[in-house]
Amino acid sequence: MTPRSPHEAHRAATPLELFFDLVFVVAIAQAASELHHAIAEAHAIEGLIGFLMVFFAIWWAWMAFTWFASAYDCDDVPYRLLVFVQIAGALLLAAGIPAMFEARAPNIAIVGGYVVMRLALVVQWLRAAASDPQRRTTARRYALGIVVLQSAWVGMLLAPQYWMAGFLTLGALDVALPMWAERASPTTWHPHHIAERYGLLTLIVLGESILSASTTIESALSSGSVLSELAPLIIGGLLIVCSMWWVYFDRPVHDLLTSVRKAFVWGYGHYFVFASAAAVGAGLAVEVDAVTGSAKIGSVGASFSVAVPVAIFLVCLWFLHHRPEYRPTRSYGPIAAVLVLLTPFSGFAVPLIGVILAVLVTLKIVIYPNRHHGAHH
Repeated sequence: MTPRSPHEAHRAATPLELFFDLVFVVAIAQAASELHHAIAEAHAIEGLIGFLMVFFAIWWAWMAFTWFASAYDCDDVPYRLLVFVQIAGALLLAAGIPAMFEARAPNIAIVGGYVVMRLALVVQWLRAAASDPQRRTTARRYALGIVVLQSAWVGMLLAPQYWMAGFLTLGALDVALPMWAERASPTTWHPHHIAERYGLLTLIVLGESILSASTTIESALSSGSVLSELAPLIIGGLLIVCSMWWVYFDRPVHDLLTSVRKAFVWGYGHYFVFASAAAVGAGLAVEVDAVTGSAKIGSVGASFSVAVPVAIFLVCLWFLHHRPEYRPTRSYGPIAAVLVLLTPFSGFAVPLIGVILAVLVTLKIVIYPNRHHGAHH
């Protein structure tokens, strides 16, 4: 398992990586669905806390695999089998999500799935340590850190009364592990490959938002709702998701990943990008419930369930992608986010958010007429 070159030409995502991503669709869909129901039942705070915790486990397991694969994807039989083990862990985690939202506490499926995903990676790091003398210390640090932390996660099941404090502590240590490990000798991740992998997960999460909203609309229509009532939500929702796609893929981003420090900020910042994009779908579903009268939350609260994640998405992308480069339009992202947060008081938030985002995209096209073509190169 020798390291791959960070300058390798035409480095693209593999079929195994795409398969790995598709399995995460199940977990992301479960998390978004539970958030939708929690908000609709007027338990927004509890639902949001549960969603952010579950999404952390999903995101971190995906992150760890993605950056490892960028540096050490040898694609032999042991490598593939270990990825299948990680996939099994993701499915186990997804199975435990509804029970965690209901009990607001961890369960064996959630923690077990997370541990399975992480421990499979330990074997991969030990293989890397044996094959790559230059980064042996780095690989061993990863392996040791993961084993110690996973032991602590399992221990948390025995002390559920300390779950929140334990989650925050162990989550912070999990996130800090790569910073410590990479100090020994940085791994050879590939900027183009990493940018593509993140883009692919963004597509999956945006697809989840469309699926979540369309499923809710379908059930509303089957229960007797009139299409004209839902038309503004359908049009506005489509505008929102299409504009979010445009804003994310507005520019190639591999050129931003020029150092380990910048890569950490960019890579970790995507937790909020992915989570907010998934939450938009849950919010659109809540809006449908509010329009059809099946939600316990008020109309303004339902509108905020769309406006808040859209605003977070815009601000995160402004910070990660656009702030470094787009000087003439640098303030447009935060301005659009503020306008989006005002829409719930209008009475027709979803179509208005869609229009605001469409105007933002239009301004970018007008000011940078050739810029969006760059995303293909």
